[in-house]
Amino acid sequence: MYEPFEDQHKIFTNVVTKKPMEVIIQTTDHKITGNVHIRPDHRLTDEINTDEPFLAVTEAKIYSASGEVIFNTQFLAVGRSQIIWIIPKQEMPAVESDK
Repeated sequence: MYEPFEDQHKIFTNVVTKKPMEVIIQTTDHKITGNVHIRPDHRLTDEINTDEPFLAVTEAKIYSASGEVIFNTQFLAVGRSQIIWIIPKQEMPAVESDK
């Protein structure tokens, strides 16, 4: 039987495994790149459509309107109400330069 307590009165919980997905997020003021962690049986939309007020992003870079990196951090909590769009980086189309 599962015993949630150890002799030293520590509580153990099940570990939830998630896989990182590189994303690009556009907020009302900035572009953010980083990783959103998703359960293996979920999609990015499943992770976005929760009641949590913030979306956790790891290895985040925040860009100014001119495209310059203005901040790097290992963890960023983005207010879901501020997200305009989010796309997996692997699905971002390559931009062709004008010749």
